[in-house]
Amino acid sequence: MLGCYAQPNNKALFGWVLAGKDGGMGALKMPVDYTLVWSSESSKIKQDGNGYIWLPVPPDGYKPVGYLVTNSPEKPPLDKSRCVRSDFTDNVETELLVWGHDKVGNFNSITVKSLRPTNRGTQALGVSVGTFVALVNDSSSSSSPLPISCLKNKEFNLSFMPNLSQIEGLIQAYAPLVYIHPDDQYLPSSVGWFFSNGAVLYKKGNESNPVPIDPTGLNLPQGGSDDGSYWIDLPVDNAAKEKVKKGDLGSAGAYFHIKPMLGATFSDISIWVFYPFNGPARAKVELVNVPLGRIGEHVGDWEHVTLRISNFNGELWRVYFSQHSGGAWVDASEVEFQGGKNKVVAYASLHGHAFYSKPGLVLLGNTKIGIGIRDDTAKSEIVMDAGSRFAIVSAEYLKNDVVSVPPWLNFYRKWGPKADYDIAMELQKIERVLPRNLKASLESAVNGLPNELLGEEGPTGPKAKDNWNGDER
Repeated sequence: MLGCYAQPNNKALFGWVLAGKDGGMGALKMPVDYTLVWSSESSKIKQDGNGYIWLPVPPDGYKPVGYLVTNSPEKPPLDKSRCVRSDFTDNVETELLVWGHDKVGNFNSITVKSLRPTNRGTQALGVSVGTFVALVNDSSSSSSPLPISCLKNKEFNLSFMPNLSQIEGLIQAYAPLVYIHPDDQYLPSSVGWFFSNGAVLYKKGNESNPVPIDPTGLNLPQGGSDDGSYWIDLPVDNAAKEKVKKGDLGSAGAYFHIKPMLGATFSDISIWVFYPFNGPARAKVELVNVPLGRIGEHVGDWEHVTLRISNFNGELWRVYFSQHSGGAWVDASEVEFQGGKNKVVAYASLHGHAFYSKPGLVLLGNTKIGIGIRDDTAKSEIVMDAGSRFAIVSAEYLKNDVVSVPPWLNFYRKWGPKADYDIAMELQKIERVLPRNLKASLESAVNGLPNELLGEEGPTGPKAKDNWNGDER
């Protein structure tokens, strides 16, 4: 045993914790003692009985990677748990609040948080143990290191990552069904459809001569960086431009990127969806919905959902829903699945196309006073099955070029031009119809939103995002 697992009791029981076995290398040793970190004896909380949290005291050259929880004030037996040799450990940081307890009289508060490796990415070695940290008078914001560590995949063994046929099996098992808002006229399309229907490439200094783009993106500049020297735009012809803006659901497919995560103990399957156009935003000002003119409009919109799947047993652990400049992880136990199957359900917001795990309204901005930008999602008959038409575009850990990488994936510049409208002027038009006391609040809410939502610039493609090789934001 390496440590105990903890979660809030207002959620379905869902989680895991690793155990350890020494392969004869002296990687594990019993602790030399335990330190009582906290007990509930003096706590004025509803409890079935007293609880005690113990931190193992490791022998020299070893580190604890978890706490023990007991219902007895007696120290646990030394052979109850194991500490890990330091070279098989890595640094951790807190992630989510599990339980917090406020001071009662002279009783010290406790905060219980879940943990994750500090360094995370396709090349990072840290392995989540599934344990927690217990902080008395929560010192996690200080510069002092946490009292426990995580594990390390020291040899960075990738042999447990899925092969191509296993990837396809995971896609068929878990690939999401995306519900598009019934009022959204800006639908996804395939990249090939976008290029074949008139999208053009501009070069800085030669803007008068846009170049048609090959359906595979073969004539797009490869590599480099987002230096502003090239960008993609809609067709020059107005009729073709309006057609392309609306997308083509019939051609739309999902683009899959598979990568090792958390020391290759998990596979992250990122599912990218492309929209030719992001529609205008809407605001909620108290009880009134206000169209924001052209604010939020931009060409080229890349959104994604990431499935985090255990390489120990192939089970879905968490789902990440991208939302403008960030997003949210949701445990698989909290995710909606379609009709008794393993298909994850995702909801794309009206015009902005942010992904959410549940339908409804999310207000971005000053929600306390009821002013912000609306992200509306709803079930509809417009559904995209990410597992029915897909392309695996990257799985770099697989050798021998078994995955065909499309040329457009290596285009690192913008997939849309800089906005040709002025946000301040658009706001002025809107504010003319608002009461004076609401004008400043709306302006503050809009100006506080990220560029990705405001649509001031087109986005970069998937490979230029920091989460391509790193963890999600």
